[in-house]
Amino acid sequence: MVFITTAGKVGTEATRLLAERDIPVRVLVRSPEKASTLAAVGAEVVIGDLDDRATIDAAMDGVTRVILVTAPVVAQELNVIESAVRAGVEHVVKITSKASVDSPILRRRWQTEIEEALSASGLPHTLLRNNAYMQNFLMLAPAIAKTGSFSSSAGTGQVGFIDARDVAAVATAIAASPTRHVGKTYLPTGPELLSYGDVAGTLSNVLHRSITFSARTVEEDKQAMMSVGVPEPIAAQNASAFALIAAGDAAWITDDVSAILGHPARRFEQFANDYADAFG
Repeated sequence: MVFITTAGKVGTEATRLLAERDIPVRVLVRSPEKASTLAAVGAEVVIGDLDDRATIDAAMDGVTRVILVTAPVVAQELNVIESAVRAGVEHVVKITSKASVDSPILRRRWQTEIEEALSASGLPHTLLRNNAYMQNFLMLAPAIAKTGSFSSSAGTGQVGFIDARDVAAVATAIAASPTRHVGKTYLPTGPELLSYGDVAGTLSNVLHRSITFSARTVEEDKQAMMSVGVPEPIAAQNASAFALIAAGDAAWITDDVSAILGHPARRFEQFANDYADAFG
């Protein structure tokens, strides 16, 4: 039995892929509405909360492998790790991102804390340290559909964007057969480096209309996010992350996806075609 801790963009796809392979899969959700969708693909669904240790322990019963994916929230992921230890779990696939103890980005420091706890737990595990998700552009899709444009302080910085579906496929492959992946850290990316201007060009080609990108300052980014209800501390963190992209922080690609799956990761053009209705 594989336990998936949340049913977001990675967890939902991983649930579907495991069910397709007839691998028993259990997923924790907060929303009863989401539960019916996941149950329909063959998953065992538990309604619960990662802040509730009793809920996690119940969901962990009979589990041999865990795909650990959250926002991240340190306390929640530590709850899962501690429960997995108690349950004698054989392997944990941890979905993470670029992490360092001295990063200016709070969530990266959180990821470091979680990774260190996982290592200290003694649980066999694999880290998937992903580059930025292509699916993040779906948050901009309504504005792009309405105005034909989007802005960011990422400037001309390049990113090895990764489709969350590929991350889910890699996590599924490892959870299904973890032996050769124990103790390894992978860096999943797409096959190309793209700037936000390149993304606009790809969207223009796919949608057959002009989509433009314009650069703005970090402060302008922060204020724009706050204007749509993002709390100031989170807006500041997000704007700082875009500034790091502008400085080259995300300009890296690997062949880890193809090495594990046996086929290349999706290109942004395929992502844009698959989600064209959202941008249209």
